Amino acid sequence: MSQIDDLKLKFKKFTIIEKLIVINVVVFVSFYLLNTFAFLFNASSGFLMDWFVFPKEFNDFLTKPWSIITYAFLHSGFWHIASNMIILYFSGRYFVSYLTGKRVLTVYFLGAIFGALLYMLSYNLFPAFSEVGDSVLLGASASVMAILIATATYIPHMSIRLMFIGSVKFWWIAAFFVILDIIQIPAGNAGGHIAHLGGALFGYLYASQLKKGNDIGSWFEKFMDAIVSLFKPRKKSPLKTVHKAKKSKNAAKKTSSATVKNPNQAEIDAILDKISKSGYDSLTKQEKDFLFKAGKD
Repeated sequence: MSQIDDLKLKFKKFTIIEKLIVINVVVFVSFYLLNTFAFLFNASSGFLMDWFVFPKEFNDFLTKPWSIITYAFLHSGFWHIASNMIILYFSGRYFVSYLTGKRVLTVYFLGAIFGALLYMLSYNLFPAFSEVGDSVLLGASASVMAILIATATYIPHMSIRLMFIGSVKFWWIAAFFVILDIIQIPAGNAGGHIAHLGGALFGYLYASQLKKGNDIGSWFEKFMDAIVSLFKPRKKSPLKTVHKAKKSKNAAKKTSSATVKNPNQAEIDAILDKISKSGYDSLTKQEKDFLFKAGKD
């Protein structure tokens, strides 16, 4: 087995949370390697990332609509991705245990979408951002916050043990991160903190509705299943194909006319079959007379 096949096998064995972390790390490393090569050849690599970060202007978004998802796999530095992946790993483990792994992608992607939309709305609505020039959004924080808050909303009183602190309820941790984002908006990176709150809002709505029996993300799961099915190879039917020779037009005409001329063809075939098995003498007088008349017709 080659190293590539070995890596593929290991990747398949990962949980969905671990797969998301691997994808984020691979994308992060890939862009930094690209930056290194661009620097060595005195070229610019920023144009490539510009196609995947989320813009604050709606018209810019229309030229690259995929950016509402792709920005959630990009990071600006080591501590940016490290903090996001650590929170994703620890909150994701509880999420998978209580809300199942299939819902992880739904919350991750819809959390990213909510965060991006709140970011765009805020930058075009609040006067505080009217003087802001070009601004873009990148990072998995909105998605991570969606998973963290969804987990805390679903199991608020679950206690976990933190190093140097002791036993802490899950909702305390969630509340700490939400308050931290709110008070840091005036301090800097306002767009990022607003996006975090957008993801947190979706996580709360998702889990609170799920506890009531309403899965508001089921439509997205069906959409993803439909997309995945487009790329799956279709299974061949286990039934064997039987070849049936086409009859020529003349043969069809003969068959048609034979049917017309011999309306009692089934009875004739039965008599001929009897002759082949037992001989002509085995026929009754009525059968011989019938066969004789049919021969004349």
